[in-house]
Amino acid sequence: MSVVHYLARILAPWQSTFSSSKALSTSVTTVHMLALFFGGGLAVAADRSTLRLYRADAADRIQQLRELRAVHRPVLVALSFLFASGAALVAADVEAFATSPVFWVKMGLVTLLLANGAVLTRTEWRLRQTTLPNDSEPVATVSLWRRLRWSAVASVAFWTATLIAGVVLTNT
Repeated sequence: MSVVHYLARILAPWQSTFSSSKALSTSVTTVHMLALFFGGGLAVAADRSTLRLYRADAADRIQQLRELRAVHRPVLVALSFLFASGAALVAADVEAFATSPVFWVKMGLVTLLLANGAVLTRTEWRLRQTTLPNDSEPVATVSLWRRLRWSAVASVAFWTATLIAGVVLTNT
């Protein structure tokens, strides 16, 4: 017996409950979509501000670093709900998801999104440690701002691609 078939057998009670209850399936899907809406929305809004302030003065950049720091927690909470609801959705039809190329593309995009989030968070942390409110930023700081900018671009792209993959997945 393959691992997928074994998991399907173990998860059969959940699959049965999920598929026979419109309220449950609607609730899980709603949690997944709301978490994506809030987490992705906050992240993309913060990314937009980062891109807008890329050439701003030091005071505006420092304020943006504070804003980025403040947005991390709600995005992480939303990601937690995304993972929990996503796991519940996958458990409801593990055999279909395990064999879906679109699902694996989406999981790859989620992995890239998380890795980029780690780079973005680390870069923001390093900038907060090195940025001083003056006009002469050291070269290392300029390089970090450039990395933060590219991370913001990648973040918008990964959130968008993950959303598109999710829509495609629901229609395959």
